[in-house]
Amino acid sequence: MIITHLSLTNFRNYASLEFDLPPHIMVLQGDNAQGKSNLLEAIYILATSRSPRTVSDRELINWDAFQEEIPTCRIASLVRKAGNDLRLELALSAKAATPPRSDDLFSRWQPTNRSSPVQKRIRINGVIRHAADLIGQLNVVTFSVYDIDLVGGEPALRRRYLDITNSQIDHRYLRYLQRYNRILWQRNQLLRMIAENKANPDELAFWDQQLVEKGAYLIVQREHTVAALNQLAQDIHEELSGGQGKLNLVYLRSIDKQRGKEDSEVKQTSEVFTKALQEAREKEIAQGMSLVGPHRDDLRFFVNDIDAGIYASRGQQRTVALSLKLAEAKLMLSATKEHPILLLDDVLSELDARRRHHLLGSAASYQQVLITTTDLDRFEPDFLAQASIFRVSQSHIEPLSA
Repeated sequence: MIITHLSLTNFRNYASLEFDLPPHIMVLQGDNAQGKSNLLEAIYILATSRSPRTVSDRELINWDAFQEEIPTCRIASLVRKAGNDLRLELALSAKAATPPRSDDLFSRWQPTNRSSPVQKRIRINGVIRHAADLIGQLNVVTFSVYDIDLVGGEPALRRRYLDITNSQIDHRYLRYLQRYNRILWQRNQLLRMIAENKANPDELAFWDQQLVEKGAYLIVQREHTVAALNQLAQDIHEELSGGQGKLNLVYLRSIDKQRGKEDSEVKQTSEVFTKALQEAREKEIAQGMSLVGPHRDDLRFFVNDIDAGIYASRGQQRTVALSLKLAEAKLMLSATKEHPILLLDDVLSELDARRRHHLLGSAASYQQVLITTTDLDRFEPDFLAQASIFRVSQSHIEPLSA
């Protein structure tokens, strides 16, 4: 799987960009704030339908586009997958802002409420489709300096990571996740109404059943994924760390406070989930929210049985995060039989020579890799000899010789 062409219109700081991508390694070199990361972000959005950097889709639209009656941005690509060409397009449209009065010299022109809805339109081979249809068409694995937050950050980051990884390789998981989130919202609304004596507690039975049906599958698939990642990441971590510590990935279930198992089954998990909801009912009504389920689970990293998120140094946490991402790439290749596209956003500056060597060596084995950097000196000459190097300056891209 490779991207052969990328087109951006009014995306971030790119008013217009059309260029062909090299088939193997593409190094994007340039100073900070020149647009390198935006290119990787655009590809990530085409793969997942959302940005890894912002919550509001309005922020993806180029500021100058808000001078138009209908501000719009567009990301499109041509993907070669299993010998076939696939055209992917995502467009965002927002309401225009009201320009400032001509006599108001000091007010900065702001677009209309940046939290207001933005229309998202997706086309696959020219046909309008849903966001769920887009996910899995183009598989990516991202590496960034923020990966360390997966180890020591909030549990929500790790749950999101597992959801994105699973959704790219399992369409059923994505459908169940979407449905689970809707059920969870409705169940929480009911819990609040019960707490206010505006609804009958017996009404929870239906929503409990729905929550268990979808949630048990999510839990089991996460457990299987974590078990597979653990197996792959252990060998990678041993090499990266020079054998200093054994890594273990542990999925922690909120339904029974137990570690997830590789051989867990949906039926057994459903039974445990149902019992957990019954036991938590009074507390959930009192707090007005659902307290058990995959939305409250966590992924933890242990090195020599010590929680790396709490006790490891930043260098050790970075090694754990890098091991996880390299394992993810291997898992995705194994699950889909297609090479994922690797997106490495300025990660070399945070790594020592040994870890850079291992990362670049592993990355070179994939069909397409995009790497951003401020300094080409961080690359080994043999790696650069395989790469197509581009200079990015003020949102302009031009090829450079190595």
